[in-house]
Amino acid sequence: MNDKDIEPLIIEYLKDPPSKEELTEIIQKLNIQPSELIRFKEEKAKELGISASDDLTLEEWLTILTENPVLIERPIVISAKGAVIGRPPENVLELLTLSKSQS
Repeated sequence: MNDKDIEPLIIEYLKDPPSKEELTEIIQKLNIQPSELIRFKEEKAKELGISASDDLTLEEWLTILTENPVLIERPIVISAKGAVIGRPPENVLELLTLSKSQS
């Protein structure tokens, strides 16, 4: 990202998992449902027997994510202008372009 004159703050979420409050904030910034933040192809999701079609409450999804941070979709890029999940990588470029043009 340095070629874009951006110095990212990298959070190692497996070493320092986000709290329920932080996850709620991220979900709101991404403007997604909590289940959209979960990597259902991950072995842990299979072990837990969860799927995108499960009708769980926000609190239940947040508990799953805080107890199993390996399930969190990544990378997540947050700027002052918005937030995106970095897959595909073009999502990040679009956010960075938007952020620079609105600076």
